[in-house]
Amino acid sequence: MSARKRTVVLISGRGSNMTALIAAASNLDYPAEIVGVISDRANAAGLGIAAARGIATKVISRADYTSKEAHDGAIDAALVSFGAEIVALAGYMRILGARFVEKWLGRMINIHPALLPAFKGLDTHARAIRAGIRIHGCTVHFVTLDMDDGPIIAQAAVPVMVGDSKDMLAARVLKAEHRLYPLALGLVAEGKARMEGGRTVLAHFADDADNSSSVVMAPDPLREETDLEHLARITP
Repeated sequence: MSARKRTVVLISGRGSNMTALIAAASNLDYPAEIVGVISDRANAAGLGIAAARGIATKVISRADYTSKEAHDGAIDAALVSFGAEIVALAGYMRILGARFVEKWLGRMINIHPALLPAFKGLDTHARAIRAGIRIHGCTVHFVTLDMDDGPIIAQAAVPVMVGDSKDMLAARVLKAEHRLYPLALGLVAEGKARMEGGRTVLAHFADDADNSSSVVMAPDPLREETDLEHLARITP
């Protein structure tokens, strides 16, 4: 197997997607290695999780820098010190500047809790429920200058159930995120998903043939209500 790609994860909070990536990378056959975790918040719960798994962590707080550019520069320097080849944003809640994004273009990915290009930005689950959509999900994409607008690498869909609250829907999507992000990072690390000409090129692998017939439907009732009088009329 070729050398595993050195990957650094950027977080701002609990780091649940970071944890999913670390778990995937614990398998030595996985093509990416998580070599560091950077947070812009010292109280991010994900820092403790990463440290407990023996992964180097670093806090780079915006408040410690005089400008956004200086903050971005400190993150870039930390990535270089980690020997990063791929940057994975996992709940990182700050917009990165143009110079930083351009340097890491094609090597930086993000997971977003919606089926892009729908519902860019924040509060995606509540917005999805208000819009009345029946299928929701998550997307992993390359990071570009425009927020949540980079080429899509992979997506996962879940149904919006009758009576869902935004928290119920968020929990369902999060489970899908934890499966999707390791898949997408693996594709990028192996060179099976790459960014070319503003698009994602998928190559050198075979998609699961069973996937071509899979369908997510919503609503999808368990059963119809039984009309007992109708059954009595037609039953011999």
